[in-house]
Amino acid sequence: QELINSAKVKNMANDFRNIQVYVYSYQDKFRALPGDDKAAVQHVTATNNGNGNGIIEGAWNATGATVESLNFWQHIRLAGLATGSTVITDTTYSPTNAEGGPVGVQSASTPSISGLKGSYVVCSGGILGKFAKELDTAMDDGNTATGIMMTASSVDGTTASTAVTNVATTPTLLDSSKYIVCMAF
Repeated sequence: QELINSAKVKNMANDFRNIQVYVYSYQDKFRALPGDDKAAVQHVTATNNGNGNGIIEGAWNATGATVESLNFWQHIRLAGLATGSTVITDTTYSPTNAEGGPVGVQSASTPSISGLKGSYVVCSGGILGKFAKELDTAMDDGNTATGIMMTASSVDGTTASTAVTNVATTPTLLDSSKYIVCMAF
């Protein structure tokens, strides 16, 4: 079981790392931000352009065909940077982590968790507390309430239980409860 758990944590860590690569690779290729690309229809034959204001608008777990944080996935997939469905209404369109929780990205202008510093924030939901602790130890400072990676309490593992200031500190994380883990870059 520990080997399986270790593989899950590595898979989730790769989710956080890969999204950074997707953002920078898309920017290198098109001089635009995926999801926000105002010429995405021309660049990658996307169904929706962004507004080109340099911000990936919308929450990391937003829904709606015109939300930039959701269009992000279509833009990077059509650019050949990631695999997956490019049809926004497809049930498999939004990526999931190794636990089946949602994975998403948004600009840090309104971070998912208060205190995260950076330009962009990647969030992953439905992560067990024991995995959140391991992720933070492997990718940050080992404290789920500080640094570039933070954990928030959650009602259902995907929705913050209160405001975005509801940071879950390492000692209070329950191994079997589900949390939202976000990392800024």
